[in-house]
Amino acid sequence: MDHQRFAQAVMAAEGSLYRVAKSILHNDEDCADAIQNAVLKAYQKLNTLRNDQYFKTWLTRIVINECYLIIRHAQRYVSLEDYPGWDADAVETAEADLMTEESEIMLELMKLDEKYRLPIVLHEIEGYSAREIGKIMGITEANVRNRLYRGKAMLRQRLKGVM
Repeated sequence: MDHQRFAQAVMAAEGSLYRVAKSILHNDEDCADAIQNAVLKAYQKLNTLRNDQYFKTWLTRIVINECYLIIRHAQRYVSLEDYPGWDADAVETAEADLMTEESEIMLELMKLDEKYRLPIVLHEIEGYSAREIGKIMGITEANVRNRLYRGKAMLRQRLKGVM
């Protein structure tokens, strides 16, 4: 894959990568950092991609790894809530304002445990097959189907109370 095709493929996958990162990190700035780092690593390791056909799957796996790396780094820091004078009400008000802009389904989806949320996002929103999701997440295809089934059931249950 040459550099121009790489850039085109990244631009084509940008929305998909953002949705995957958002399902793990929840924070737009962290999502942008994860995607930027993943694209840089992918560019540097482009020669290791065996088949151009799997570029998007390969890049998605790199984004997921970057998201987990950001989470690990974030766990090393003390939360602002531990400091005196922290105004948690102001943060809750800002979060409530953001929530009104998103759909109820996405809000309920984001409340699911990541092990159920990520397969749903990859399958239903991004269109990956269970086999591809298994490769991306490092789990069996049967486990992917199980998580999809359970995740959708949990999402339906949550939505019954909301809608």
